[in-house]
Amino acid sequence: MSRRGNPLRVRTVVAGLLSIFALLWISPSAIAQSDANPKWDIFAGYQWTHPGITLPAPFGNPNSPTPYTVPDMSAGFGAALTYNFDPHWGGEADLGNNWGSSNYETTGSIGPRFIVRTDSANYFLHGLVSYNRLSVSGLTTGQNGIGLILGGGMDIPFTKKLSWRVFEADYVWGHHNYADYASPSFPDLRRPELEGVRLRTGIVIAWGGAPPVTPTASCSVQPSEVMVGEPITATVSANGFNPKHTVTYSWSGNGGTVTGKDTTASVDTTNAAPGSYTVTAHVTDPKEKKNNEASCSANYTVKPLPPKNPPTMSLSASPTELVTGGTVNLIASCTSPDNVPVSVANWTTTAGTVSGSGSSATLNTTGLPAGPITLTATCTDSRGLTGQGSTQVTLENPPPPPVNKALEARLALHSVYFPTGMPPVKDPNAGLVASQRKTLISLATDFKTYLESVPDAHLILEGHADMRGTDAFNQALSERRVDRVKSYLVEMGVPESDIETKAYGKQRNLTTDEVKDSINQNPDLTTEERKRALARIAVIKLASNRRVDVTLKSAGQSETSVRQFPFNAADALTLIGGRESEMKKTTKPAAKRPKKQ
Repeated sequence: MSRRGNPLRVRTVVAGLLSIFALLWISPSAIAQSDANPKWDIFAGYQWTHPGITLPAPFGNPNSPTPYTVPDMSAGFGAALTYNFDPHWGGEADLGNNWGSSNYETTGSIGPRFIVRTDSANYFLHGLVSYNRLSVSGLTTGQNGIGLILGGGMDIPFTKKLSWRVFEADYVWGHHNYADYASPSFPDLRRPELEGVRLRTGIVIAWGGAPPVTPTASCSVQPSEVMVGEPITATVSANGFNPKHTVTYSWSGNGGTVTGKDTTASVDTTNAAPGSYTVTAHVTDPKEKKNNEASCSANYTVKPLPPKNPPTMSLSASPTELVTGGTVNLIASCTSPDNVPVSVANWTTTAGTVSGSGSSATLNTTGLPAGPITLTATCTDSRGLTGQGSTQVTLENPPPPPVNKALEARLALHSVYFPTGMPPVKDPNAGLVASQRKTLISLATDFKTYLESVPDAHLILEGHADMRGTDAFNQALSERRVDRVKSYLVEMGVPESDIETKAYGKQRNLTTDEVKDSINQNPDLTTEERKRALARIAVIKLASNRRVDVTLKSAGQSETSVRQFPFNAADALTLIGGRESEMKKTTKPAAKRPKKQ
């Protein structure tokens, strides 16, 4: 026969409660100590208990007792009075009483209590030696026993004097003797043990303890005497505030500009007149409603500055004018009106590179364009005062190389010719036959060389189309031709900025007489070749107008390419064209052979 109602459940509850309080004890928030440490506190409130004991039933036979488990008691009250030795430890006297079902249980106990106080809650543990009185109707002996109470709980403070005990959970153990109601054959009923649980809630009233400490603050400055413009550092040390609260700092002063928001502030005396001044710190605990402020001040003196004159500085350059690519020697002269040591440094230039230290340096102008260059250097005295000097150097371009007259003459090349209808809209990069590309390659090579001696030279490209087709068609076709010639020259390395384009369509077609004269003046044609060309003058005239003329312009001069059709080029027939239409006229369809009968 078991002498307990459910010992495993009781032990599990008690172990869980003790584990919770152990975690609260080691957590950082629980370790923090509150400043509310009363001398006395008293608890009063509601108590519920589970006795946790099985004993002989009243009016039974001791030789054959009937087990009786004392039921839970929901009616009751509890009270405790504690004297606090220090912020954590106290001596506690406890009284508890519950009743129900004609039974009652009363405990009177005493022992130590450990408490941790925080801003939001107080957590406590206690271990008490107790006198237990358990009264069961019909059992007149065995009511009194000696026991222990182990447990703890949590209080939520509303003020320093009033708290709400949210819960208290205790393990209650007691030893009782019911030998009059059970024979030695029933030891669990003869000497049963009480292993119960009690729960409490109520209010806690605290009083006494040391009066609250008045917060103080102490200020200091370093240094306490400065010249105008020299900085001052002010510090404040606060005491007596709740160490768990974050205090705020504010600074003010009547001399200079005070900057700071924590325990340190700086005083800028740049605009302060000589004299004695005060800097003040104000410390506040915003969480406290009373006794939450402290102030302090520190004095300092601002002295006038002795007269200070900055150094004077001048720079000289040799030479001051030179062709780009050369070097310039720089000399600095620096003196102090107050006869203090000076030094020269920080050489700078608006172009090129300057190297050197002290009062001399060198400017390298390699790769620079023509124009003015400004050079500066800084002189600093031993007191930190500075002076700056500057000088200017002018760079000139080297004289251009002499113009190559033979090259200039060679640049007046033949015009560039295109086959009929080329380039088409769908392929604007088509249409340049091999002989005309060769002409453009030669032109590009000579023109890039010519630019080295005449950098302002440029080419003008003028596009033309033969008289066939509408004005709009021929205008667009001549634009594509001139654009194709330009893009090819750019591909060969001619700067795009040195090329202009114009398109005339069929507005400036060569006349038949102009074409005939060009054929007669062409030195590359034999008498027989001239005769054949003149015999087809209508076709040759059309081919001669499918071209792009090239004009060289430089220094007020203008030379236009010779407009001679390249009859001797390998692809001349492709440029002339016209044979397709003749073949269409002469070609007739073959006659059908009669079918064999």
